[in-house]
Formats: sequence, C-alpha cells, structure tokens
Amino acid sequence: MSDLISLAGQSAIVTGASSGIGAATALELARAGADVAVNFHGSEDAAEDVAARIRALGRNAVTVKANVSVEHDVVSLFDTAEAALGPIDIVVSNAGLQKDAAIADMTIEDWNAVIALNLTGGFLVGREAVRRFRKKGMRPNVSRALGKLIFDSSVHQRIPWAFHANYAASKGGLHLLMQSLAQEVACERIRVNAVAPGAIATKINAEERDDNEEGMLKLIPYGRIGEAADIGRAVAWIASDAADYMVGETLFIDGGMSLYPEFRGNG
Repeated sequence: MSDLISLAGQSAIVTGASSGIGAATALELARAGADVAVNFHGSEDAAEDVAARIRALGRNAVTVKANVSVEHDVVSLFDTAEAALGPIDIVVSNAGLQKDAAIADMTIEDWNAVIALNLTGGFLVGREAVRRFRKKGMRPNVSRALGKLIFDSSVHQRIPWAFHANYAASKGGLHLLMQSLAQEVACERIRVNAVAPGAIATKINAEERDDNEEGMLKLIPYGRIGEAADIGRAVAWIASDAADYMVGETLFIDGGMSLYPEFRGNG
C-alpha cells in the first residue's frame, strides 16, 4: 500500500497554491514524494514560503506567477514548471474566487470575474494539462496513469447557495466540465476527478467563523470545521496509484454537509 500512495518521481502543478487549500495541497503532494510548481497570482512572498516548506521536505519546488483565466499565462505556467521540474504528471486546478451579492445587486463585472477564474480557468488549465500529458507519454515506472487532473470544486456544485449565484454556477459548471473531460480522455489513461470541500478554515471565511461558528457547525454533522490539510491529503490520494480506478468522480470532503443535516430533525 505504501508504494501505491507514493508520488515519488512525479511532478505536479497546483494553481492558486500560495495560501489556503492550494498551499495545503502543494505540501501534501510533496509529503507524498512529488516535486511541485506553486502557482500564485497575488503574494509572491506567500508562494515562496510554501515553496520553502516543500524544499524543507526534501522535494523540489518552483513558484510561478500566472492568472489562470488568461490563456497565455496558463501556457507560460506549464512551460516554466516543466523547465524547472521536468514532465508534469499531476495537475490540480485549485485557483478560485468569490464575489458575493444578492442577485439584484450582483454586477456583470462580479459575475464575469468569478466565471472567468473558477470555470474558464478550469477549462484552460485542464486543456493544457491534457496536451502536456499526451506530449509526456506514459511512464509506467512512475505512475499507472498517463496523467492525473484534479479539480477543486465545492459542495455548492450540488447545494444551491443564495446570494452566491455566480460562485455556485461556476462550481456546477466545473462539475460537468470535469465529467466531460473524464469521459473524453479516460481511454488515454488520463484520470480526471474532483474534490468538493465543505466548510474549510481559510482566510476567506475567517470573519464568518469568528461571527457565526456555531451556526456553521449546525450544517456539519461531523461537528468540526475542516482544515485545508483535509483536502490536501485527499488530493494526494486521488493522484496516487491507490486511486487508479477512480475516474470522473467528485470526492466530497465536507464532514457530512452535503447530507442536508437540517432535514434530520430531532430523530
């Protein structure tokens, strides 16, 4: 089993990896043995900190600035990662954005920004990943798959989310993008899957957790808010040969949030 979950000899790209779930994912991939390209669009210092932590684990790391909603940035990201780390075996499309508003108040700019990063960015990263996997070719001594593409979705690909219509729409679209790509390329031994986090403790929801943690916990049967590493460990498993027969699936990592616990009642 230890051989199956090892990512030794493999290289990965994680988008949006300077903080939160992306940073934790990059670190967990490194702990499993992979070298990692840490993509960022905001703070270079934060990305360099993640890369330094990866190197402290004995793995290679490179930071690459790119806006994944821009086509030439995505191509440049893969070029830089391959130049530094060699052929890419694992791609995690994690970069995402929220711009919340009631539907009557939501601007077209905020709608377009979220769709561009969360959904179009997923398309651009996924398309380039498939191209690079094909170019790389099979390396059976490294992995049973030609490549592993993993999208970071959300429980809101399934659960409607009032006042977050742009975000929920982007994640719903990402779900069918993932499944459609999986259906198209599985015959080439390219595995496409997704993770769907629930409530995870990150900077994005720090204020909400401070103001309403008790209310959040009512939506989580397991009784705790998730940690970014919970998602990172799941991604590392999906990327490994231990999950080699997992294709076109979304792994919900949400403490039971997608069970709609409000319908449980009092038993």
